[in-house]
Amino acid sequence: MSSSGRTLSIPTAEVFEPLLEPSRYKGAHGGRGSGKSHFFAGMLLEDSLAHKGLLSVCIREVQKTLKESAKRLIEAKLADFSIGEADGFKVFREVIETPGDGAIIFQGMQDHTAESIKSLEGFKRAWIEEAQTISSRSLSLLRPTIRAEGSEIWCGWNPRRRSDPIDMMLRGEVKPTGAVVVQANWKHNPWFPSVLEQERLDCLRDQPEMYDHIWEGDYAKVTEGAYYAQSLVKAKQEGRIGKVAADPLMTVRAIWDIGGTGAKADACAIWIMQFIGREIRVLNYYEAQGQPLATHINWLRANGYGNALCILPHDGASNDKVYDVSYESALKDAGFEVIVVPNQGKGAAMNRIEAARRLFPSIWFNEETTRGGVEALGAYHAKKDEDRQIDLGPEHDWSSHAADAFGLGCIVYEEPRQPKERKLRISGGAGGWMRA
Repeated sequence: MSSSGRTLSIPTAEVFEPLLEPSRYKGAHGGRGSGKSHFFAGMLLEDSLAHKGLLSVCIREVQKTLKESAKRLIEAKLADFSIGEADGFKVFREVIETPGDGAIIFQGMQDHTAESIKSLEGFKRAWIEEAQTISSRSLSLLRPTIRAEGSEIWCGWNPRRRSDPIDMMLRGEVKPTGAVVVQANWKHNPWFPSVLEQERLDCLRDQPEMYDHIWEGDYAKVTEGAYYAQSLVKAKQEGRIGKVAADPLMTVRAIWDIGGTGAKADACAIWIMQFIGREIRVLNYYEAQGQPLATHINWLRANGYGNALCILPHDGASNDKVYDVSYESALKDAGFEVIVVPNQGKGAAMNRIEAARRLFPSIWFNEETTRGGVEALGAYHAKKDEDRQIDLGPEHDWSSHAADAFGLGCIVYEEPRQPKERKLRISGGAGGWMRA
């Protein structure tokens, strides 16, 4: 109900109805065209009318200009609902005033410190846009600050990875008390426009590897332009990402990319593989950052890989600067058989990539235990010089450790040799014979 006495009627898709009731946390995740942002913008105006003096903040992780905020969308909703100054709303350059001396402001969390965030105390609505980009630091600052009685934190996002802070918070095994979360996609939008329908169909045809993430709200399996994008799509289509069993009679190989200790160290990555004829079975994946070697060894033993053949990159033979011991010698002391692959020199990374691409049609992944590693392979991409539009080689980021170990496993794989056919030639002497 507005101050002019008329009723505000906002059409709402059925999928969002659970979010209409008061809740401490409200989340909507899904793909493009679902109407998530339109729903939250409309609900923000509705709450501003219903609760005079309501203070609300629209948040992004990074907001350099107001063009990157929800302000334009909220202004469009004001026009759609024919709400204006007579109802108590006034639009200014950086703020929208709401009835009863309320306000809607727009901020980037990266600009806040533990001190500056206190300016949001007393705010009762915090809408996090593009919440897939929000950091753990930002959530830890925001959540205790929005603490007024009856306050709510709203989150809308298109999921990227399971490990993103917003997914861990609102889609993890233990959700915050008072959290209501829905999944909304294009098919749930009664007002899905025809122009987006054509965009959706074009994406399905032209970018099948990206379709589920963009339109169905699935986690990003591959990054556009990633080295293994097409290979992973084909593996999924052919059923080579599913349930894969180990062969108890065949050697288990633990293929390593060596990390280090400390918070800033590179991650240690290990793929568990078996080479069975012309088939490569990928059974498990492990990754840990900043942990000592003993942690990695304990994981191998705890998962039944205590007899694995450990295959290390060339730096596995180098002594650690702190402990003066190499991974090779430490693993041997722990009872593992170890092979160190020599330094392949310049072009080693691309050699690993080409070996993996060549072997991909023969590779099978156990989906449940290799999910994290497969996601990393799907994100492994080239670093680009945007000005000159040239490839500068693989980008060293969170995905490269898994990719390097995976590529090393493909480098050391040897296809089984076919036994040579033995020909018999009958000699002409005394009924004897000779093997040719």
